[in-house]
Amino acid sequence: MSLALAQHGRAALHLAHAASLAPSPHNTQPWFFVEEGRDHGFEIHADRGRRLVLTDPGGRETVVACGAALFNARIAVRSLGFRPAVDLLPESGNPAYLARVGFAAHAPATFDEALMAGVLAHRHTHRGPFAAERVAEELLDELRQHARAEGADLQVVDDADQLDHLADLVRTAEDVHRADRGHTAEIAGSVGPDGVPTEACLYHPDCVLLAARDYLGLVRQFAAPPQKWVSRTGTVVVLTTPYDTRADWLRAGQALQRVLLYAEAHGVRAAFHTQPLEVPAVRGEVRTSVAFGRFPQLILRLGHTTQTWFTPRRGPAETLLRSDMRVR
Repeated sequence: MSLALAQHGRAALHLAHAASLAPSPHNTQPWFFVEEGRDHGFEIHADRGRRLVLTDPGGRETVVACGAALFNARIAVRSLGFRPAVDLLPESGNPAYLARVGFAAHAPATFDEALMAGVLAHRHTHRGPFAAERVAEELLDELRQHARAEGADLQVVDDADQLDHLADLVRTAEDVHRADRGHTAEIAGSVGPDGVPTEACLYHPDCVLLAARDYLGLVRQFAAPPQKWVSRTGTVVVLTTPYDTRADWLRAGQALQRVLLYAEAHGVRAAFHTQPLEVPAVRGEVRTSVAFGRFPQLILRLGHTTQTWFTPRRGPAETLLRSDMRVR
């Protein structure tokens, strides 16, 4: 163990490793963590320097990602045999300080918590078509319950007309992004050894019903995909919250990760299509016409796949600080 890591408690290192496995916009990992003394508390902060300013100008997706990291930290606490004591937005004057996690009473992890802890390192974002096998209705019901447990709602978009309408909204927003040179440069810059794996981006972004990010500029070479697999789009879901505050974004991130981990434990992975939520007018249309007035925070496709790409993560040596080093 390096000298820098030796200065931290074992529990803090455990939590930092778990939190770092959360999904984030284009693998930006926009967070850092702070240990309060020797395992007395664990803080989650947004790293403003890692936010994609054109993709996420308001910082909403950054906070959602940190919420997912928070859920992983909670699961890590449970795997150590304690209940997590969570305080959201602890300092009103420090908006980047998003949450504090402490150790409460001793209690063994539940079956579901142990299940999710076991797949933390296996969960990966998918890009491209899924297998033709449908996600079981029973599992979708369980995923809805897990989202509700975190104060969010998971809406399955299964009506054909509504699904086509949502696909049109995804297409509209993606076309806006593709027409913006700054945005395309920002997306392309997120691909590489420290970001999104190049091999994960080789499918044409329009090969399923919902348009995807064009990380490699494939549309400039092939305006239409060589093959389109509408039947392999997977199950489309929208994660929503009743309000749209920073606390709601954190709850959405926790709900997202809870859903992703439970799905992973049952052989199901997710692809992200949040482009419509990055264009205010289009997000408003998603809210009114798809989300029944609730605030859409994530749009996902769920499905089965055997494809996995290694996505690099920053380790505790890069993300974990001591409280006397905290940046304000």
